[in-house]
Amino acid sequence: MVDDTGTARPTTAGGDAPAEYVRANREALVSLALDLLAVDTSNPPGDTREIVAAIERYLDPLPVEVERFAVDPAKPNLLVRVPGASDRTLLYNGHLDTVPFDADAWTRDPLGERADGRVYGRGATDMKGAVASLLFAIRAFAATDTEPPVDLLFAFVSDEEVGGDAGLPALLDAGALDADACVIGEPTCEEGRHSVTVADRGSIWLTLDAAGKAAHGSRPTLGVNAVDRLYDAVKRLRRRFGSERLDIEAEMEPIVEESIEYYAPSMGEATARDLFRYPSINLGVFEGGDAVNAVPQSARAELDVRLTAGVHTPDVLAGIRDCVADCEGITVADVSWSIGTAEDPDGPLVEAVASTATAVTGDRVFRRSATGGGDAKKLRNAGVSTVEFALGTDTLHAPDEYVPVDALVDNAAVYAQIPAAWRAETDR
Repeated sequence: MVDDTGTARPTTAGGDAPAEYVRANREALVSLALDLLAVDTSNPPGDTREIVAAIERYLDPLPVEVERFAVDPAKPNLLVRVPGASDRTLLYNGHLDTVPFDADAWTRDPLGERADGRVYGRGATDMKGAVASLLFAIRAFAATDTEPPVDLLFAFVSDEEVGGDAGLPALLDAGALDADACVIGEPTCEEGRHSVTVADRGSIWLTLDAAGKAAHGSRPTLGVNAVDRLYDAVKRLRRRFGSERLDIEAEMEPIVEESIEYYAPSMGEATARDLFRYPSINLGVFEGGDAVNAVPQSARAELDVRLTAGVHTPDVLAGIRDCVADCEGITVADVSWSIGTAEDPDGPLVEAVASTATAVTGDRVFRRSATGGGDAKKLRNAGVSTVEFALGTDTLHAPDEYVPVDALVDNAAVYAQIPAAWRAETDR
């Protein structure tokens, strides 16, 4: 087989030849990344029709099966299937939408610019850069006549940045993602440290309403201040639950300790330890009152509680409800919750991704928990073993977001070699 440079490439099973192809054709990968960045997919509105069409054109010459799937015509998803040598299926997932940007805050072109060994643009690291690397891995398998050791399924989805239903949830609801394991190309790097994300945290999103009695601000004793009631309730919740050490399952301990080690350089060891050993409680919204000279008769607060995987969220929620019941004038107006999920840090998928990334980068790859939760949680709850991995930067969602060209190349090389490593691990 002859690649784009005219160099003869051997036909082989596995990932060595595709990885060599990636490195030999890095300029084509950079061009692909810039092409994806040139399409504005800010969400909202999250229109992905133009970028999906561009990806379809890119894949058209390749011997792969491409299917467009959309429940919202403006937010289509793309499924790409590459048949392999076994009936096991490895899924790769990447989202096509980005957060919005303020062009005036950028010194580089937010729709793509290359400079000083970097590719700049909104989505460069979250996560059009990784999408480009995934697409280039598909091209590398085809260009080298390499049959993957397992079936590969690629899902390029919409609506991720706003947690919408038109992307991954729609594919899961339709049963379109029949896979044994998944790698999501979310950035998993911070201040030069590499990681594979093997867990997420549970959550409780809580809305509290407070009722009081209105009165004139000059005679506050004749009223009941709903803001005071609500603030006292929030302080009570923080005292009761924020200082209560979590009961973490033994199998989560290695992930917790490695997560603390990973985050310690950026936030301090004590803060990192508290983040995973105790609930985090963030007061995100607090509203009440209409005028400075009036006693407010109503108030509302929204809290975000996060819990390490392995903690049973409904038990914590039950305690929160009991605590709120003891607060006069306070009611739980709305609540949504999730339970944290985790992979075995020594399991086949984690081992395959971490060992491959270590071999490619020459650096340590931490096996750690995310601080939040997203599509990985959805897939794990659907029975698909899932991790997140992409080399990148911690400039996601920031002005002048960028990804190093070397990271694009290394990501594509890792993605091309994971299937062989995963099959080897599952065959043990």
